[in-house]
Amino acid sequence: MQAFADLYAELDATTRTQAKLDALARYFKEVEPADGAWAVYMLTGRRMKRLVGPRRLREWLVEATGLPDWLVEETYQHVGDLAETISLLMENGEVRPAVEGSLAQWVEYAILGLRDLEEEQRKTHVLEHWRGLPRQACFLYNKLLTGSMRVGVSRGLVERALATLSDRPRALIARRLMGEFTPSGEFFSQLFDEEHREERDGQPYPFFLASPLEGDPSSLGDLTEWHAEWKWDGIRAQLIARPNGIWLWSRGEEPMGGRFPEVETAALTLPEVVLDGELLAWDADVLPFSQMQRRIQRKTVGENLLREVPVIFMAYDLLEYQGKNWRDRPLEDRRTALEKVIADSADPALRLSPMVRGTDWEALASLRAGSRERMVEGLMLKRRASPYRSGRARGDWWKWKIDPLTIDAVLLYAQPGHGRRANLYTDYTLAVRDGDTYVPIAKAYSGLTDKEIQQLDRWIRGNTVEKFGPVRSLQPKQVLEIAFEGIAPSPRHKSGIALRFPRIARWRHDKPAEEADTLDQVKDLLRVYGS
Repeated sequence: MQAFADLYAELDATTRTQAKLDALARYFKEVEPADGAWAVYMLTGRRMKRLVGPRRLREWLVEATGLPDWLVEETYQHVGDLAETISLLMENGEVRPAVEGSLAQWVEYAILGLRDLEEEQRKTHVLEHWRGLPRQACFLYNKLLTGSMRVGVSRGLVERALATLSDRPRALIARRLMGEFTPSGEFFSQLFDEEHREERDGQPYPFFLASPLEGDPSSLGDLTEWHAEWKWDGIRAQLIARPNGIWLWSRGEEPMGGRFPEVETAALTLPEVVLDGELLAWDADVLPFSQMQRRIQRKTVGENLLREVPVIFMAYDLLEYQGKNWRDRPLEDRRTALEKVIADSADPALRLSPMVRGTDWEALASLRAGSRERMVEGLMLKRRASPYRSGRARGDWWKWKIDPLTIDAVLLYAQPGHGRRANLYTDYTLAVRDGDTYVPIAKAYSGLTDKEIQQLDRWIRGNTVEKFGPVRSLQPKQVLEIAFEGIAPSPRHKSGIALRFPRIARWRHDKPAEEADTLDQVKDLLRVYGS
């Protein structure tokens, strides 16, 4: 356990990719297989079920420290991270011994051991660790308790470290890490076993991710070398049909069994195959994403919702066919086989993503210009000769998205961020004018440079009207341009409107608040582009 705590601290202390890669490689080289499996599990973003909520942890912290709850809350807001707040307040300047035992043993006892305990026993168990662990180990323990163990290490970096250590292709390591797995010494050893067949029941493949195309598409060369299709606005998924079952996996490696029964039923008509595609709400044509959200929010779907929001699987690639891996074959060959698979199925819940044809790049750009009316996000451009790669390998797949919608909104409220930005105001609530008042329209967290964040933070501190806990109400003076992908009516929002994926496009120093957009102007956008 101590070795993993030291690794976590080392990773958290640097932003250099090579330093992180070296630290990971050293750890995996020396670690016992069972500990290595748990480290892989945690560092690739997988989470154990949270057994104690953050609210309860704050209550126990107040009791354990004897501090007033307002002071604990104020400290938490200042630090910005509950795990770090607990480790700092519980240290008391004591020098505590290093943690004994392996990571696997420690997880089994300290974390998973909470499963069978009653509430009071859980509190005793947690406080015992808070009082006995050195600060860095206590910090890590609380990260695992809260399910928020992020340390600036990408999944790809873990794959690279394991591939370097084992002298195996990174694509093979990535494949073996896909899907659900039980952290064990056997699993960790099998990551490097040349003879091991990596497939587990329903195991997906790593997704191939497109890179954004920001320049002139003609820079890609001859159009005849490229395959164009619509960039669908749904849920990216792999549909797996194997002799022992049907599986659906999201791009985030979430199993979605039972949530889209019409697609799983349709998949029974398929041969042994793995398809990449998009889950879309679809009636006579594609439905707005806001309709798809009604299905996303339900793990079990009633008959009424099944009728109101039918879902299809729009297939655009074939990764496995008749028990063989087809990812290394050219896209043209995979597409030909995919066309046959979908045609032979003939189930309306399984569709083939149509090709978009243009005589030249200019003609294709004209078709792309109508994307929003078609309720798609633009075009996908895929090299006809390309294999199906892993991750965001640049050069073969590009997403040529339409420009986002934008409005100019006024900064109304701000609160601190988390982690390294806990002492800066980086969480913004933006509003539009409605007569003589301002109506909140969106929250945004990203888009400004570090320098702009520092400048805006200083302005926020000097122009606060009121404080509500960590939130500051501000003088309505700063205008920020917001970019967003979609707009829809929403009874849950005071404005009656929800913006999809809002982010800050730029800080409008040139525009006074009186010239920001109005609620009526946003409603005009809703009438034209609303879903």
